[in-house]
Amino acid sequence: MAQAAAAGHATIFEDWGSDVTTFKGVPWGKAMMWIFLLSDTFIFSCFLISYMTVRITAAEPWPNASEVFSLTMFGAPVPLLLIAIMTFDLITSSGTMALAVNYGYRRDKKKAIRFICATAFFGAVFVGMQAFEWTKLISEGVKPWGNEWGAEQFGACFFMITGFHGMHVSAGVIYLLIVAWRLHKGVYDKTNYEIVEIVGLYWHFVDLVWVFIFAFFYLW
Repeated sequence: MAQAAAAGHATIFEDWGSDVTTFKGVPWGKAMMWIFLLSDTFIFSCFLISYMTVRITAAEPWPNASEVFSLTMFGAPVPLLLIAIMTFDLITSSGTMALAVNYGYRRDKKKAIRFICATAFFGAVFVGMQAFEWTKLISEGVKPWGNEWGAEQFGACFFMITGFHGMHVSAGVIYLLIVAWRLHKGVYDKTNYEIVEIVGLYWHFVDLVWVFIFAFFYLW
């Protein structure tokens, strides 16, 4: 009996030892960020799958994105112009974030801070454009409980999913600015600059999610 118990404990220790070996060298903050992003992936996946289900089963025709999201320029409607600019803005921010991570690992603090701030700027611009988009749609009659273009569920799905993503972008902007400030103050001078990569993981995830929202809401 004692030998069986000892063998069981040895197996547990071996399993734990293999886990430690597998994750050896992975910073704690980086591992936790991956776990957070995995959980967030499940949430966004549930939202988008629910959106597809509601859209497919809607009794009324779904609103045409080209009509709902068009802007008027020089007296003519331009479909999805604002959304295209918002998407380009986020793609650009991914580029500046990648440069920030690159310079962070090179220990070039000034350039890392510069590109982190540039990423935060693009994120703030995106949130501002999204606020303008919401204001425009609400003024034209798009509400969570109905709209004049078709299925009344459209407004609820749109505001919930884009609002949840916008909240992530807003939190990301604050996160970026805090990291930039701490870099400026020299908090990470005596340690590695992996914090820049960690915030970069978050930001690239937010950008990737927008690609799916863009495809599902504005192109489908």
